[in-house]
Amino acid sequence: MNEHDEGHSAAYKRIKSMQTLGEILEVATSFEKSAFDFYTALIPKVSKNLRYLVEELADEEKEHYELFTKLAKNPDIESQIHDKIQTPVEDRRFSDYIQLPELGDNPDDQAILQYAVGREDAAMKQYRELADSTEAGPIHDLFEYLSYEETMHKRELEKLYYETVHSGGPGSAK
Repeated sequence: MNEHDEGHSAAYKRIKSMQTLGEILEVATSFEKSAFDFYTALIPKVSKNLRYLVEELADEEKEHYELFTKLAKNPDIESQIHDKIQTPVEDRRFSDYIQLPELGDNPDDQAILQYAVGREDAAMKQYRELADSTEAGPIHDLFEYLSYEETMHKRELEKLYYETVHSGGPGSAK
């Protein structure tokens, strides 16, 4: 079988798409840290309509960052840190969100919400696929929990986005 045979190609792609748990935790930790930094820097710049939400997002991303940091140091998973895990299809997109957009000193509510919805969507999909790729245990449970959390964040942001775009802003009635 040579590298151009279909079976070889599929196996090669599957092997190439695997990373160690340690590598995955490192990317996820960076993702959550950049989200915390992004939202924290936005707090003084956003409109009062969104400030509470950006503060909540910053707090939640900080909690996620701390979860990953603690997990990476947890002796109970030390034996699994070098285990290979199938890297999710969304991995590149997830990694793209580590690079933060420049929204200026007076960011538009709609632009903030668009970015935040995209970020939460990427995280939700990433954690869902990671949960599906791991066996029962603390790692699987963490990814399940984070997938659920990011799904809830995304729903809240989508609702707020709809209100902002179609109703003239959060909490305003037509």
